[in-house]
Amino acid sequence: MPEPSRIVIIGGGLAGATAAGELRERGYSGDVVLLAEESHRPYELPALSKAVLLGEADEPDWVHEPGFYAERGIELRSGVIATRVELGARVVRDSAGAEHPYDRLLLATGSVPRRLPVPGADLPGVWHLRTLDSALGLRAAFQEAERVVIVGAGWIGTEAAAAARRHGAEVTVVDQSALPLQGVLGDEVAEVFRDLHGEHGVRWELGAAVAELTGGPERVRGVRLADGTELPADVVLVAVGVQPRTELAHTAGLELADDGGVAVDAGLRTAAPDVYAAGDIAAHFHPRYGRRVRVEHWANAKNQGAHVAGNLLGGHEPYVRAPYFFTDQYDLGCEYRGLADVDTDEVVVRGDLAGRRFLAFWLRDGKVTAAMNVNDWEHGDTLKALVDGQVPATGDRLREGDLAALLP
Repeated sequence: MPEPSRIVIIGGGLAGATAAGELRERGYSGDVVLLAEESHRPYELPALSKAVLLGEADEPDWVHEPGFYAERGIELRSGVIATRVELGARVVRDSAGAEHPYDRLLLATGSVPRRLPVPGADLPGVWHLRTLDSALGLRAAFQEAERVVIVGAGWIGTEAAAAARRHGAEVTVVDQSALPLQGVLGDEVAEVFRDLHGEHGVRWELGAAVAELTGGPERVRGVRLADGTELPADVVLVAVGVQPRTELAHTAGLELADDGGVAVDAGLRTAAPDVYAAGDIAAHFHPRYGRRVRVEHWANAKNQGAHVAGNLLGGHEPYVRAPYFFTDQYDLGCEYRGLADVDTDEVVVRGDLAGRRFLAFWLRDGKVTAAMNVNDWEHGDTLKALVDGQVPATGDRLREGDLAALLP
């Protein structure tokens, strides 16, 4: 496959910016055009719900230093919204009417927060966290608020709850599940996070649905639950997940997967010639799992962005990394690797759940499919090897045995 003369990347987030930089690292000398909607240069998202929201930083972690793009001849077009991809003509059109022809195209458009489909969802004082500007604005709102209600008990919701408590607000978290993070971690480990936040003064409204956000033209005043419970609020954060931004792909006629992402093969290629997708939107056929997987975490965007650069230049390497994420909440820090099915996998805990220093493993067909270290920083590499190798193990050996001895 001949090397392309012009590569266009739609999306100025972590996946797109990493891919652009990696193209130059691999010696590519053709044109690289990076279309980015935000005015800020590309940045990573984890700090938004952690250091920035906590008040420990005013900036995120930037993907590259300010002069990186110009010095390497990467044409970073900030504030540019791509509106149409014409596959036959091999051109991207933007909102200003400009055309961006390509030989190869990478879609890395990311995702947007889901909205609540209830009355009052657009009232002033209702926040969604996704951008640097929204993180800075939400932090200021937390600092002024007396009562904060967070709708959603996933990773963003629980991290934001910790930040709001740091700023002194009363915090209530609402979720339809019986436990925070239940769908990701299962009951036994999810209880650790419920109790952690409870000890720090967070009030839970679990197994509850939101019927309405109440207030007036000036601002939100509360949350009304389906059972009629009224939760007063100065600030409401909606953290009920994200949806992939696939409008461009859909309009262009690209195949979408059942989960709403852009269908790509093991090498992150779509069915359209010379068109690839990476990051939050990529419903990737993962060789390890034998099915499509779409991951919305930071490490996936970064690693897929670096990986797809090689395939944009003619490679055919499959992307095989296991998902990874991390969180920091109060005095709890943890890392998670792999992809568990909490409804069917066997969970094995090693260490002290009550003391919040432990390892958790998920077993499927006698093999380690996912692992998590909580306030334990000695075993990260071993857990990675166990997950990457889908190493056979028993619950007893994981609880009591020498973990390193399990490795091939």
